[in-house]
Amino acid sequence: MKHFNILVGLLAILISCQNVKKDQKEDNLQEQQLTYATFGADLDPKDVKSDREIAALYSQIGESDSVSTKFKATVKEVCQSKGCWMKLQIGEEEAMVRFKDYGFFVPKDIAGEEVIVAGNAFIDMMSVEDQRHYAEDEGKSAEEIAQITVPKKTYSFEATGVLIKKEVEAQGN
Repeated sequence: MKHFNILVGLLAILISCQNVKKDQKEDNLQEQQLTYATFGADLDPKDVKSDREIAALYSQIGESDSVSTKFKATVKEVCQSKGCWMKLQIGEEEAMVRFKDYGFFVPKDIAGEEVIVAGNAFIDMMSVEDQRHYAEDEGKSAEEIAQITVPKKTYSFEATGVLIKKEVEAQGN
């Protein structure tokens, strides 16, 4: 009887391991079906933080801190001049994303899209001049630009790479 119980136990462990492998294969298949357009450095779309996790991170870092990270968020705005910056929705706040050494740009029509960015998160005091420049890039009126008169604390991000999901046609089933 003792041998029978051991055999049943081993059989149960074997079956449960097969289910885990099946779940992992399904996850890998789903990840393989997602296709991304890459801008800047290549990056892995796995193990990314959510926009809420990044918002919490920003609330904890100081003005002189910089944190290397990777996260997923929705694009609010993109520079309509060249695609040289974008604003991402992170929780209730937004992050101003610029691209390392202006080495790459993103498409200007990605507002509302979900992106994955990798790079350095930091707090920045944006000068009046920079705020006015970005407002001009956004197409704001001269009156709106003139109302910018004080430096602004911003959540900033210097991206080394960006992934944007591409639409992929489903293969015939």
